[in-house]
Amino acid sequence: MNKLDIRISYRDTDQMGMVYYANYLVFFERGRTELLRDLGFTYREMEEKGLYFPVINAQCNYHMPAKYDDLITVETRISELRNASIVFYYEIKAQNKLLASGTTKHPLVNKSFKPTRIPQDLKELLEKHVEHL
Repeated sequence: MNKLDIRISYRDTDQMGMVYYANYLVFFERGRTELLRDLGFTYREMEEKGLYFPVINAQCNYHMPAKYDDLITVETRISELRNASIVFYYEIKAQNKLLASGTTKHPLVNKSFKPTRIPQDLKELLEKHVEHL
Protein backbone atom coordinates (compact mmCIF):
# COMPACT_ATOMS: atom_id res chain seq x y z
CA MET A 1 0.00 0.00 0.00
CA ASN A 2 1.10 3.54 -0.68
CA LYS A 3 -0.06 6.63 1.20
CA LEU A 4 0.17 9.98 -0.54
CA ASP A 5 -0.69 13.25 1.19
CA ILE A 6 -2.15 16.04 -0.96
CA ARG A 7 -3.18 19.55 0.13
CA ILE A 8 -6.37 20.68 -1.63
CA SER A 9 -5.84 23.87 -3.64
CA TYR A 10 -8.41 26.32 -5.00
CA ARG A 11 -8.06 24.83 -8.48
CA ASP A 12 -9.27 21.48 -7.11
CA THR A 13 -12.61 22.90 -5.94
CA ASP A 14 -15.90 23.78 -7.61
CA GLN A 15 -18.23 26.74 -7.15
CA MET A 16 -19.57 25.18 -3.93
CA GLY A 17 -16.08 25.10 -2.42
CA MET A 18 -15.86 21.30 -2.54
CA VAL A 19 -13.40 19.20 -4.51
CA TYR A 20 -14.77 18.81 -8.02
CA TYR A 21 -15.89 15.20 -8.44
CA ALA A 22 -13.61 14.39 -11.42
CA ASN A 23 -10.53 15.45 -9.45
CA TYR A 24 -10.83 12.33 -7.32
CA LEU A 25 -9.79 10.37 -10.41
CA VAL A 26 -6.74 12.62 -10.70
CA PHE A 27 -5.93 11.85 -7.06
CA PHE A 28 -6.32 8.13 -7.86
CA GLU A 29 -3.80 8.50 -10.69
CA ARG A 30 -1.30 10.27 -8.47
CA GLY A 31 -1.65 7.53 -5.85
CA ARG A 32 -1.23 4.80 -8.45
CA THR A 33 1.88 6.44 -9.89
CA GLU A 34 3.48 6.71 -6.45
CA LEU A 35 2.60 3.11 -5.55
CA LEU A 36 4.34 1.84 -8.69
CA ARG A 37 7.32 4.10 -7.98
CA ASP A 38 7.51 2.63 -4.45
CA LEU A 39 7.55 -0.85 -5.98
CA GLY A 40 10.59 0.03 -8.04
CA PHE A 41 9.41 1.07 -11.48
CA THR A 42 7.76 4.03 -13.14
CA TYR A 43 5.31 4.61 -15.96
CA ARG A 44 8.15 6.30 -17.84
CA GLU A 45 10.21 3.09 -17.71
CA MET A 46 7.24 1.06 -18.92
CA GLU A 47 6.59 3.46 -21.78
CA GLU A 48 10.26 3.31 -22.81
CA LYS A 49 9.72 -0.46 -23.20
CA GLY A 50 6.62 0.17 -25.32
CA LEU A 51 4.18 -0.93 -22.61
CA TYR A 52 1.17 0.98 -21.30
CA PHE A 53 -1.47 0.57 -18.57
CA PRO A 54 -4.46 2.56 -19.93
CA VAL A 55 -7.58 2.89 -17.80
CA ILE A 56 -10.50 0.85 -19.15
CA ASN A 57 -12.75 1.20 -16.12
CA ALA A 58 -12.89 3.73 -13.30
CA GLN A 59 -15.34 3.69 -10.44
CA CYS A 60 -15.59 6.16 -7.56
CA ASN A 61 -17.90 6.28 -4.53
CA TYR A 62 -18.21 9.64 -2.82
CA HIS A 63 -18.76 9.50 0.93
CA MET A 64 -17.94 13.01 2.19
CA PRO A 65 -16.62 16.13 0.44
CA ALA A 66 -13.09 17.44 0.69
CA LYS A 67 -12.72 21.22 0.76
CA TYR A 68 -10.11 23.85 0.07
CA ASP A 69 -6.97 23.53 2.23
CA ASP A 70 -7.90 20.06 3.52
CA LEU A 71 -4.99 17.66 3.78
CA ILE A 72 -6.11 14.40 2.23
CA THR A 73 -4.39 11.03 2.12
CA VAL A 74 -4.73 8.80 -0.92
CA GLU A 75 -4.24 5.14 0.01
CA THR A 76 -3.57 2.95 -3.02
CA ARG A 77 -3.44 -0.83 -3.18
CA ILE A 78 -3.27 -3.50 -5.86
CA SER A 79 -6.48 -5.47 -5.41
CA GLU A 80 -6.34 -7.81 -8.40
CA LEU A 81 -3.64 -9.03 -10.75
CA ARG A 82 -4.22 -11.16 -13.83
CA ASN A 83 -1.92 -12.24 -16.66
CA ALA A 84 -2.58 -9.09 -18.68
CA SER A 85 -4.39 -6.66 -16.37
CA ILE A 86 -4.31 -5.06 -12.94
CA VAL A 87 -6.93 -3.48 -10.65
CA PHE A 88 -6.06 -0.78 -8.13
CA TYR A 89 -8.20 0.10 -5.11
CA TYR A 90 -8.18 3.56 -3.56
CA GLU A 91 -9.38 5.23 -0.39
CA ILE A 92 -9.17 8.97 0.07
CA LYS A 93 -9.28 10.11 3.68
CA ALA A 94 -9.02 13.28 5.71
CA GLN A 95 -8.60 13.18 9.49
CA ASN A 96 -9.32 9.41 9.40
CA LYS A 97 -12.69 9.98 7.70
CA LEU A 98 -13.39 8.21 4.42
CA LEU A 99 -14.11 10.77 1.69
CA ALA A 100 -14.04 8.58 -1.41
CA SER A 101 -13.20 5.05 -2.48
CA GLY A 102 -12.93 3.37 -5.83
CA THR A 103 -11.09 1.25 -8.34
CA THR A 104 -9.43 1.49 -11.72
CA LYS A 105 -8.79 -1.41 -14.09
CA HIS A 106 -5.86 -1.39 -16.51
CA PRO A 107 -4.94 -3.87 -19.24
CA LEU A 108 -1.31 -4.00 -20.28
CA VAL A 109 -1.01 -3.06 -23.95
CA ASN A 110 1.82 -2.57 -26.43
CA LYS A 111 2.45 0.42 -28.71
CA SER A 112 -0.28 -0.83 -31.06
CA PHE A 113 -2.67 -0.94 -28.07
CA LYS A 114 -2.96 -4.70 -28.34
CA PRO A 115 -3.30 -6.52 -25.02
CA THR A 116 -0.12 -8.23 -23.91
CA ARG A 117 0.88 -10.38 -20.97
CA ILE A 118 2.55 -8.69 -18.05
CA PRO A 119 6.28 -9.57 -18.22
CA GLN A 120 7.13 -12.28 -15.70
CA ASP A 121 9.58 -10.16 -13.70
CA LEU A 122 7.03 -7.36 -13.35
CA LYS A 123 4.23 -9.80 -12.52
CA GLU A 124 6.32 -11.41 -9.76
CA LEU A 125 7.02 -7.99 -8.27
CA LEU A 126 3.34 -6.96 -8.40
CA GLU A 127 2.13 -10.30 -6.97
CA LYS A 128 3.99 -9.61 -3.73
CA HIS A 129 1.84 -6.53 -3.21
CA VAL A 130 -1.66 -7.73 -4.06
CA GLU A 131 -4.07 -7.10 -1.17
CA HIS A 132 -7.32 -9.02 -1.70
CA LEU A 133 -10.12 -6.93 -0.27
